[in-house]
Amino acid sequence: MQNGHHNQLNRVSAAGLLVTLGIIFGDIGTSPLYVLKAIVGKEPINSLVVLGGLSCIFWTLTLQTTLKYVILTLKADNKGEGGIFALYTLVRKTKVKWLIVPAIIGGSALLADGIITPPISVASAIEGLRATDYFSNVPTVPIVILILTLLFVIQQFGTKLVGNFFGPVMLVWFSMLTVLGVSQIMDLPSVFKAINPYYAVALLSEHKEGFLVLGAVFLCTTGAEALYSDLGHCGKKNVRVSWMFVKAALLINYFGQGAWLLQHEGALLANFKGGNPFYSIMPEWFLYIGIGIATAAAIVASQALISGSFSIINEAMRLNFWPKFRIKYPTELKGQLYIPSVNWLLWIGCLGIVIGLRESSNMEHAYGLAIVLCMIMTTILLTYYLVLKRYNSLLVVGIMLMYLFIEICFLAANLSKFSQGGYITILIAGALCFVMTAWYFARKIRNRYVEFVKLDDYIGQLVDLSKDLSIPKYATHLVYLTSADKTDEIEAKVIYSILQKQPKRADIYWFVHVDVMDEPYRMEYKVTEMVHSDVVRVDFKLGFRVAPKINLMFRKVVQDMVRNHEVDITSRYESLNKNNVIGDFKFVVIEKYYSIENELPFYEKIVLDIYFFLKHFSLSEEKAFGLDTSSVVIEKFPLIVAPAKELNLKRVDPPKQEV
Repeated sequence: MQNGHHNQLNRVSAAGLLVTLGIIFGDIGTSPLYVLKAIVGKEPINSLVVLGGLSCIFWTLTLQTTLKYVILTLKADNKGEGGIFALYTLVRKTKVKWLIVPAIIGGSALLADGIITPPISVASAIEGLRATDYFSNVPTVPIVILILTLLFVIQQFGTKLVGNFFGPVMLVWFSMLTVLGVSQIMDLPSVFKAINPYYAVALLSEHKEGFLVLGAVFLCTTGAEALYSDLGHCGKKNVRVSWMFVKAALLINYFGQGAWLLQHEGALLANFKGGNPFYSIMPEWFLYIGIGIATAAAIVASQALISGSFSIINEAMRLNFWPKFRIKYPTELKGQLYIPSVNWLLWIGCLGIVIGLRESSNMEHAYGLAIVLCMIMTTILLTYYLVLKRYNSLLVVGIMLMYLFIEICFLAANLSKFSQGGYITILIAGALCFVMTAWYFARKIRNRYVEFVKLDDYIGQLVDLSKDLSIPKYATHLVYLTSADKTDEIEAKVIYSILQKQPKRADIYWFVHVDVMDEPYRMEYKVTEMVHSDVVRVDFKLGFRVAPKINLMFRKVVQDMVRNHEVDITSRYESLNKNNVIGDFKFVVIEKYYSIENELPFYEKIVLDIYFFLKHFSLSEEKAFGLDTSSVVIEKFPLIVAPAKELNLKRVDPPKQEV
């Protein structure tokens, strides 16, 4: 079934291409709203800046977006899924431990981008009202806030209905970009001379602020990373074919805006209605229609980034980079999910950007700095992937060094915007990176000190306990979640819980282990009978994008085993067995708390303190694994990762008196 799904994704069709336009290209597709406006800035329109900027845009979309992402990076799909975490799962097999660093930095930067994209896209669209006669003085901030708030409110209901309109909306959008661009190019076809890289070189070498213009040029390719992240929704063939249309539409519009700018050389953009060449190239009668289409396209772009943020956090949770949060599945569409806490955090972040920066021109300074970091991290991981796939190492390293150079240049240019607002996304990305790092390494510290014992050493005791009628029965079926990767091992705390803390007699002991696989949607299980009808272990192998609904999955396993006559789940109480009543199932979850007995190095103590602080805001273990809370028992055990040194305690009893 999974193979059929991927074959369908890789089949080019009109419907597939339409869906791809709506899901994949929203972010990069709305960049004409602000890129050339940012390049020209507040200075008089300069032909060197316009032609050099257009040349940089053309070669950036060709080298960065087309060659690196659409051709090279899309090769690194994990069973049809893309994104920096999917790429990380492909390269972590190399056992190169430091690759976790670019994965965490890249994921954090991509999430930070998800906070700035909706405000700048929607604000740029709504600010088009300033180009009209009747709404030139209307305050745009309240309108932007209203649109963003409604967008985040509808997330809880899913996007199945509105999602059907995404493709047609973006088809209309790209068609409009093309028509508007052509209308201006016809007046000045010589604008195409900007394709010559000479103009890009001239801008960088002759203009006093030419290098800084790269920070604005970079905005034309910021959606390339989101393009890769959303790959699983459409398939690489549909992405590659539709990109030809999208790239043509974008370039035609950019060159159309450039043609208009060249015809107004020496003027200030601020003197024109709206102060944006995108709206200046629209006929007066078309303005309201164009603003409406731009707003719809901006909403589609925002929705893609919001949905992408949910997917990134979900993957981060499954890879143990992020605390467990509650996930909802509002529709039956594959891959669509809703994380309430993330949704409202994004909403607060977007509103903070809008209220704090107000104008899209101010947001441009905050945009791009974080995402270029993500692109650099993707380049590092992609290099390892291509070498791992046995491509020519010298060729791979040479190409990737070229991209590192390009992206470092973009980074240097964007750093000039740090004090003007770029620090905002860096602070957001830094905070997210801090959480991921602390959570990941805290779990590493915890797992390092988990004590495992051989299950075979206790099988006899478990069987004896199961038959010991002098102990009240705790449950017919007693189920423990175990982190032991090896089938013949179990945590010492589990054995202590069954045999010592409170002897727990059960007819069948079940040990359930969940293994997160590097494939996105794998769903398999294996059953190992340690003792027939007494001790059973179930191993689930779940993809990193599969929700661990252990309660439902375990029930399915038991049903399969009953159907195959491998286990009898009828109650063994005589009266209930006689009437074929199914026995009860009870899950025991061992929850660890930080013990005051630990003597840790300063670094590890700080990391664990952060971990347990974050744990207060995360889901409990039973909810994280999708267990039915009515049948779950929580047992708390102290986490002692570094026992205190032996106490030098002396006994000082008074001398005994002689009788």
